[in-house]
Amino acid sequence: MAERLLIGALKGGKNTKIITLNGKKMTKMPSTLGKLPGLRTLNLQNNLIPKVCPEISTLTQLTVLNLGNNLFKEVPEEMKYLTSLKKLHLFGNRICRFAPGACDGLQNLILLNLNHNQLTQLPQEVNRLKSLTCLNVNCNQLTSIPRELFFLEDLSELHFNYNQLICIPEEIKLLKKLQKLLLARNNIEVLPEGICDLKKLRILDIAGNIIQIFPPGFQNLKLREFYCEENPLILKQPFIANQREDIWSLKEITSRFVMNQLAGQNPFLMHAIEQFPEVKNIISKGKNCAICGKFFLTIWLECVQFVPPSKNCKISKNLQLVPVRILLCSYKCFNQRQPNLFGISQE
Repeated sequence: MAERLLIGALKGGKNTKIITLNGKKMTKMPSTLGKLPGLRTLNLQNNLIPKVCPEISTLTQLTVLNLGNNLFKEVPEEMKYLTSLKKLHLFGNRICRFAPGACDGLQNLILLNLNHNQLTQLPQEVNRLKSLTCLNVNCNQLTSIPRELFFLEDLSELHFNYNQLICIPEEIKLLKKLQKLLLARNNIEVLPEGICDLKKLRILDIAGNIIQIFPPGFQNLKLREFYCEENPLILKQPFIANQREDIWSLKEITSRFVMNQLAGQNPFLMHAIEQFPEVKNIISKGKNCAICGKFFLTIWLECVQFVPPSKNCKISKNLQLVPVRILLCSYKCFNQRQPNLFGISQE
């Protein structure tokens, strides 16, 4: 049956744009595909194909390739020849690795679907997918995400549900176009502060992790959907901080002075700091006090503030208040805190 369909396609010659051979129990990719250089869409889903044929390298006009539910064990190296490819579906295979060079020619790829495979990691070379907007890697075995992924500035969707992730790199803040972030059913304990820089983020799913508290500024995200059920959130009884004297080191005193002078656009310090990269690096780690707004270096007191989710946001059932991490610079500010802000014991 598959051969008859191909013969018919070959009669069309260069005019053939689409071939669909889904569910034909094919055990190999037909080499005759090499005679269809004008092919735009190739669907070979639900077959028994373990690898691509060398002739696929001639399909330089191919824009959609669906190899879902086959027997591939790697993302094939031959993908690098498909320079016009925009959508690549490899879901439901046995993929545990990327072949060397597989990402090299995929400069126009906007969608990569790797759901339901056996990947334990993504290669650093994923940063060569310059046009990628949507990455689906649900139901794999990922334990980490390479920082290189977050240099793909056009990404708008990341799907990492049902993996084994324990953390998200701070570099996620670079994804200024990210709108959807799905991280359900992983082992994530802490969300990076950089997630609060994602001004276009609208959908966030972190259900089924081990998150207790959200980073400072989280309440300012303009989320439309937020799911966080099955996390051990601090909801009822926060810890009480043990009050002690304010004692600052000379480094802390100096850093606070410099950071707050820079915030006031002090021209002398703004010029001087450029001559001392080590000092510039130190003060770049400064934080804002949630009460007085001034800068400080070391975390003096970690607090939790309970804030209501956005009224226009679709949220998890029974979520009434969101615990957000708040940092204060002194006990003076701690004593001026609002009633819904509590200290967290460091012991």
